Amino acid sequence: MLGNSNGASQVEHTTPVPAHAIRFTTPVVKTPAVFILGRWLWRFLAFLASLPVRFPLSVASAGALVGSWVLWDWVGPAVVCTVAVVGGLAWRHWHPSTFRRWVTLRALALVRGVWVYRRHWQPVLVVSGLAESYLERQYLPRIRSVKCSEWADRVRVKLVPGTAPADFEDRTPQLAHGFQAPACRVEVLGPLDLVLEFPRRDMLADPIPALPVPDSADAVDLVALPMGRCEDGRTWTMRLHGTHVLVAGVTGAGKGSVIWSAVRAMLPAIRSGLVRVRAVDPKRMELSYGRTLFHRYADSGEACVELLEEAVADMQARADAYAGAVRSHTPTTDDPFEVVVLDEVAFLTAYHPDREVRRRAENAMATLTSQGRSVGFTVVAALQDPRKEVMNLRNLFPDKVALRLDEASQVDMVLGPDARDRGADAHLIDPAAPGTAFVRLEGSKTPTRVRAAYVSDADIDAMTADEAGGEGEG
Repeated sequence: MLGNSNGASQVEHTTPVPAHAIRFTTPVVKTPAVFILGRWLWRFLAFLASLPVRFPLSVASAGALVGSWVLWDWVGPAVVCTVAVVGGLAWRHWHPSTFRRWVTLRALALVRGVWVYRRHWQPVLVVSGLAESYLERQYLPRIRSVKCSEWADRVRVKLVPGTAPADFEDRTPQLAHGFQAPACRVEVLGPLDLVLEFPRRDMLADPIPALPVPDSADAVDLVALPMGRCEDGRTWTMRLHGTHVLVAGVTGAGKGSVIWSAVRAMLPAIRSGLVRVRAVDPKRMELSYGRTLFHRYADSGEACVELLEEAVADMQARADAYAGAVRSHTPTTDDPFEVVVLDEVAFLTAYHPDREVRRRAENAMATLTSQGRSVGFTVVAALQDPRKEVMNLRNLFPDKVALRLDEASQVDMVLGPDARDRGADAHLIDPAAPGTAFVRLEGSKTPTRVRAAYVSDADIDAMTADEAGGEGEG
């Protein structure tokens, strides 16, 4: 027994540790990072090397993609341009009309819209007086769009509130010269919305040969007789059945072209008896060439009046037969369409020395033009001087054709007081372009520029070569 200084023995006790709580640790050896990176790099390279064997199609596609990215800077644009050029040439060759409509005219509209109209829009409108000012600020109509047709530019414009289309209609000459166009026409689409039409070239500059004669009477359309060409390239058609037509123009303006084009378009129906033409020809120079085509022909003052009064009697007899039974006329051989053609009508209404002849002629014309449309009688009158004292029945002709005239005031007499504001400058028609005219139809505000086909003496001889019915009477 041992003792200590305290006089007591002290024994140190320890708690035993369970065997399952004893852990044996091994020393940790740290691998350098460079070796880890090298190992992963080696694995990645081995994976890439095995790709062609594992996924050959994927590797080929990826290679092509990478190659295209590398070569796109110079190969890509060349391929795209080549495909575009070849495709465009093929389109233009196989479908030239659609190519011109969708590509050529759209590109032209883009260029002209920027270079011609938007570039000069502000100075032209300011100088023309179409710019509005309010509180020291200037307001301009805005260009909505520019479209090009085969012959003209159509500039759609949004007006400034408080202005009217008449402001543009009054300044069409300034606009035409400002944008270097031969003319300017205004078309109203709606409130504050209009179109300015600027022709780029004259589609009517060249003479138009006589149009083909219809194949048969069934092919004759009396409400759309082909007469020539409109300035937009379409065929000019004129209505005769159900209307009356006044043709005005100076000597050499082409009145004969209008008359003979209408007769030529009706020729098969004349031969079949569905149409009868009565011709009044005081000059004896224009209609006498084809007198065998006419049901009645007259050239002296008294004979002309008798022809007109005979037409009035026939018209009234037909009206009596139709009363209560028929409301509109359909041409038949029993009741043909009657056309009364008067060349130089002023001779009968103003210049004939016999006052009684003038009175009878004017009364007959007034009766025909006021009552004849519904029963199949039409008057086509041609004159040089449209003044009221010469021809005071102008308002009884729904459709009017203004060939070249002497004065601007005469345009208003024939086509109406606002015709020149809408671009119908018939007094400015080139004397070297006979047959060119402005046409204003019943119910239409916008005159149309046209040119009648030229029917030569040889064409008239060919028309009269075949039997056209009975011989005309003098």
